[in-house]
Amino acid sequence: MNPPHPDPLPQGEREAKKEVIKEDIMKVLVSDNISPKGVEILKKGGLDVDVKTGLKPEELKAIIGEYDGLVVRSATKATAEIIEAAKNLKVIGRAGSGLDNVDKVAATKRGIVVMNTPGGNTVTTAEHTIALLFSMARQVPQATASMKQGKWEKKKFMGVELYNKTLGIIGLGNIGSHVAKIAMGMGMNIVTYDPYLSEEKAKTLGVKVVSLDELIKTSDFITLHIPMTNETKNMINEKTLGMMKDGVRIINASRGGIVDEKALYDALKSGKVAAAALDVFEKEPPGEAPLLELDNFICTPHLGASTEDAQENVALAVADQIVDYLVNGTIRNAVNFPSLSADVLSVVQPYINLAERMGTFLVQNFDGGMKQVVIEYRGEVSKLNYAPVTIAVLKGLLTPILLETVNFVNAPMIAKERGIEVKEITTDEAGDYLSTIIIRVKSDGKESSVAGILHGKKYPRIIAVDDFIVEVVPEGELLVCANNDKPGVIGGIGSVLGKNNINIARMQFGRESQGGKSISVVSVDTPVSKELLEELKKLPNILSVKQIHLPA
Repeated sequence: MNPPHPDPLPQGEREAKKEVIKEDIMKVLVSDNISPKGVEILKKGGLDVDVKTGLKPEELKAIIGEYDGLVVRSATKATAEIIEAAKNLKVIGRAGSGLDNVDKVAATKRGIVVMNTPGGNTVTTAEHTIALLFSMARQVPQATASMKQGKWEKKKFMGVELYNKTLGIIGLGNIGSHVAKIAMGMGMNIVTYDPYLSEEKAKTLGVKVVSLDELIKTSDFITLHIPMTNETKNMINEKTLGMMKDGVRIINASRGGIVDEKALYDALKSGKVAAAALDVFEKEPPGEAPLLELDNFICTPHLGASTEDAQENVALAVADQIVDYLVNGTIRNAVNFPSLSADVLSVVQPYINLAERMGTFLVQNFDGGMKQVVIEYRGEVSKLNYAPVTIAVLKGLLTPILLETVNFVNAPMIAKERGIEVKEITTDEAGDYLSTIIIRVKSDGKESSVAGILHGKKYPRIIAVDDFIVEVVPEGELLVCANNDKPGVIGGIGSVLGKNNINIARMQFGRESQGGKSISVVSVDTPVSKELLEELKKLPNILSVKQIHLPA
């Protein structure tokens, strides 16, 4: 037997070496409950893992500086203040799709990758919607409660069949599509409203695409599967409820705030709405909400994604992604960074930022679904690896529609699933600029475009909207006003905004010709209410007003 090989390092140096190796190990904090299998993946990946759940904000802030990675679900709030204290943080991983609890802007400024697990909750949320649908139609919770009180009230709990009834699905993304498949298997007639769904995709799913008004007026049951945005807030309100069939039944397992709870209460109380089932609320938990007092209202405490299967799926997925990034440097399912090597990313990142903002601007300024997207690269940008820039365009176009469910990894797949054709055109000539990107979207005879450049090779600028030459800083809250080029238009806009205490940061103008059509792009410090938008639309010579939300 050979003698042990002598250690060439003295004892003190050997201990110091061990300490250095220990310090080089990346540390990850799991601050919400996830499947133990996910924690095991992190440890097997060579990471030092601490599981500390239920931390108060001040407790999290005090320790977050020690960690390279943070794994959350929905309880932990990764606010700007927490992120500022996270001196070593490189990645935040959400075991789930929603990212309302993560300040993505603050994270991006710090260079922190924000990842989620889109699709992991699709089946379980769709199935919960169907569970609510059955429970509501047959009054299962109410009948159960009655029997547990020793009663036998067969006549009281008369239900309705689902077969041959019309189910209106608002939003036909992954979850809405799965709900449609299940409901069609039960013999229901499906109508859907999704302004961004192509007719070809609708045909493959076997659903009928209708206007929002038609869906609201003709559906026996209505289920919501859309993100919470300024446009969808209180979409189900006193007016839309009044347009519905008498005895309609409503389900919301998407986001709180899409249904005006006061208006729903009144409609349930009057009998206009026969029943409603909510899994999500404006305020969670809702406390002593009036809705909870009604017999024809059933509810669950945000259980859409709460199955053992789904929670294990998202835990395993986020753990794999965290290990891939911290150990191997590979980015997957990031909502704020594309999957690129550092050297390539440093060159094309300014164009990625520009392209995403252009796409987000364009889709909010365009009416209807997209059938085709044409991206033209002119000048120096055409010689770069522009593939990630194209992905950024798609992400920008889809984000206002799908929010956190779209990222730099799945944007091309989602575009394909929605029947959107993507074309790329390159040319060496860029006119007066070193590089120009032009994006055109087309659908059913309609077309809209936007052109953009980098000012000083870094700062994004939009230089044309459709046929109008206009320089726009694409950030924050914007109002795009189409108008006739007549005296008093600018003054009218300024007057309405001023009297409503809305400060104008910038105004840019473009016109076809003197006295012809023109546009005014107004940058404001705060979002404009729907009521104020309607007031602006009524001004003389105003043809349309669109509110556009862009990152700061």
